[in-house]
Amino acid sequence: VSPISGDYIDNISPVDGELLTKVPRSNEKDVEAAVLAADKAFQEFKKTSIVERSTLLLKIADAIEGKLEDLALAETLDNGKTIRETLNADLPLVVDHFRYFAGVIRGETGTTTDLDGTTVSEEIHEPKGVVAQIIPWNFPLLMAAWKLAPALAAGNCVVMKPASATPMAILIMMEVIQDVLPAGVINIINGSGGKIGKFLTTHPKVKKVAFTGETSTGQTIMQYATENIIPTTLELGGKSPNIFMESIMDADDEFFDKAIEGLVLFAFNSGEVCSCPSRALIQESIYEPFMERVLERVKAITQENPLDPNNKMGAQASTNQQETILNYIKIGKEEGAECLIGGEAYDNKTFPNGNYIQPTIFKGHNKMRIFQEEIFGPVLAVTTFKDEDEALEIANDTIYGLGSGVWSRDAHQLHNIARGLEAGRVWVNCYHLYPSHASFGGYKKSGIGKETHKTVLDAYRYTKNILTSYSKDALGFF
Repeated sequence: VSPISGDYIDNISPVDGELLTKVPRSNEKDVEAAVLAADKAFQEFKKTSIVERSTLLLKIADAIEGKLEDLALAETLDNGKTIRETLNADLPLVVDHFRYFAGVIRGETGTTTDLDGTTVSEEIHEPKGVVAQIIPWNFPLLMAAWKLAPALAAGNCVVMKPASATPMAILIMMEVIQDVLPAGVINIINGSGGKIGKFLTTHPKVKKVAFTGETSTGQTIMQYATENIIPTTLELGGKSPNIFMESIMDADDEFFDKAIEGLVLFAFNSGEVCSCPSRALIQESIYEPFMERVLERVKAITQENPLDPNNKMGAQASTNQQETILNYIKIGKEEGAECLIGGEAYDNKTFPNGNYIQPTIFKGHNKMRIFQEEIFGPVLAVTTFKDEDEALEIANDTIYGLGSGVWSRDAHQLHNIARGLEAGRVWVNCYHLYPSHASFGGYKKSGIGKETHKTVLDAYRYTKNILTSYSKDALGFF
């Protein structure tokens, strides 16, 4: 709908610095209208059966799949990531996520317990109502799907706020699916989270808040939600360690190449990933030969044109984020870290006004800011360790605990390290896999709750106990 104020926001593409479109600038009146629309729709949507909601989710998946290339292009232009990522990773995962939850709710059985022969306890699930969802700018469509699918599967209605830097792709996806759902089931508001986020997350009709973003904002959102005692799930920042043990050098060439790729994935999505493997811990005995191969591989990364299917790395999502990353590169140099490669903005000849940065690797120690603070860009901090115990000590020396990785040919060693890592997701001999049926969420200051797994449904619904007595006798308590 048109904004009540009539005010619009320029949506600039990070690919070339040009105007993509204009989107409504929502204010408190727009938020109020969206919440009321969601609440009105909920009065009927909560009555839908599991079969009906499962069918709706499958129709959403089919509609998105039918516009896969268009949505992938929109995501690339809006966010700056490469078309090979949006087309081959992001959008297929979006489709899969809706289909996964369509199946999950059909497979649930519930519980009924015979307590004493005449008394039966029944546990049933009911939707919470209006859900507020706040989406980050690094994976707009995928993060929207991560939250929409379980919310709708549970029978809720949604008011979603995309990131102000990347609103377009989500709006286009809503156009694609708008004929599938009843009016008011999903509502989108746009604009600055600082201005409208508080009003949304403290609205008395909002019964659940879901947020993905950086940690300090998540703390603020959580404080807002306490006003009405609203349950909150948070998927926040990370400074994920990626550990490489010396046994990888003894492996066959195929596995060694896989380990190299596992390190180079710090540049995936231009480093704008909460669980980005932004700290590489390499055993001392293999540091020199391993890093020699790594640097050769990083030099081969192409980033000239995100619209080229062969391009490996795209633009940063905004000018502000590019400036933030360049400032951290400056900090790394000032701290005395050794810059092994990169360290500058990328001079893109195809799109000179886009937001590009060279993939950058520093060698230093874990107490440096570039090791401890989330940069959210293609900047890797590398250090070494002597043995397994020191690797775990360094890896866990962080306020975060979202993702982590370990690479080895020793199964016993892999198990010990995986169990010892303080993180919600441990990738073993792999990285950056996000299947819909594996839970994702953080330890420590990386968040509360899980995503991408059937257990997240519990965050979007109440559990009611119905206790029924079939006895003809009085209770006899008095």
